[in-house]
Amino acid sequence: MKLIEVIADSGHLDTLVGLAEQHGVLDHWYMQADDGQRQSFRMLVNDEARQPILDSLQGMLGSSKNDRIVVLPVEAVLPRPQQLEKSNSKKQSVSKSTREELYNQIEKGARLDFNFLILTFLSTIVAAIGLLENNVAVIIGAMVIAPLLGPNIALALATTLGDKALMLASLKTNLAGVLLALIISMTIGWLWPYANPGPEILSRTDVGFDSILLALASGAAAALSLTSGIASALVGVMVAVALLPPTATLGMMLVMGHYDLATGAALLLAINVVCVNLSASLVFVLKGIRPRTWLEKSKARQSIAWIILFWLMTLIVLAMVVAVRTVVEGTLSS
Repeated sequence: MKLIEVIADSGHLDTLVGLAEQHGVLDHWYMQADDGQRQSFRMLVNDEARQPILDSLQGMLGSSKNDRIVVLPVEAVLPRPQQLEKSNSKKQSVSKSTREELYNQIEKGARLDFNFLILTFLSTIVAAIGLLENNVAVIIGAMVIAPLLGPNIALALATTLGDKALMLASLKTNLAGVLLALIISMTIGWLWPYANPGPEILSRTDVGFDSILLALASGAAAALSLTSGIASALVGVMVAVALLPPTATLGMMLVMGHYDLATGAALLLAINVVCVNLSASLVFVLKGIRPRTWLEKSKARQSIAWIILFWLMTLIVLAMVVAVRTVVEGTLSS
């Protein structure tokens, strides 16, 4: 449940009242704005009606520079509205977060700024030290920082909406983060060239079909937690499908000359990236996250179809590589 406030010219009042009644909002009221020219119209809206109302408001007021649409959080409403109780008694498959709320939350992870680079720098150092010292607690600390998860979830949302600008920003941020992590980890590997790969490093180079299933489930859980408003579940996703430890392992193994281990780490990293994007995109589609206008929806359908096909084909190729690698390792061990 959210409070939607519309700051608009008083001439829109009748239209806003009709819109509120049409969508069956829980309550609505209005007051004169401070500037004396506009009115503040507020609607108490449940989760199911929030996206249709926002779409209607954008269609009505989107071209005006003086009008504003503000979505405000609501902690509780007393007495509890009966309409809300009825809607909660039914199973809902729609997203509890609107397209705009998701975009505002996820887009931040696609920004290539100083904070992202610093977080990547620090988390790579933490992950590399944890891997070299075989310290699980330190590695988990690097996982929780998880700077590389943000641009991948943003990429999944961008493909779902057909947003080319967000897509390019996500790709650029993702590539910059991986390259920076590789450079730092290779530097650390150069400083400790005689370190023996311990169990934690070896676990990031041993890739199987369970790794694929884990990454798919984690990517779906990340998207589901965002669309359902359960942000606390993201911490578990960060640990389950961490991208930095295999990246750090890849860089250090390359410099140390363990090319077979580096290949396994690169394969794990690629599987995690592909699976997170594939499963997150599918969840966004199933939860009804789509653009507002018909033209944008048409473009987004083409975009998501091609992107999902690309991720599927890439995953099939990676799965074949895993299968071949497993057979070869089994033959060598026997």
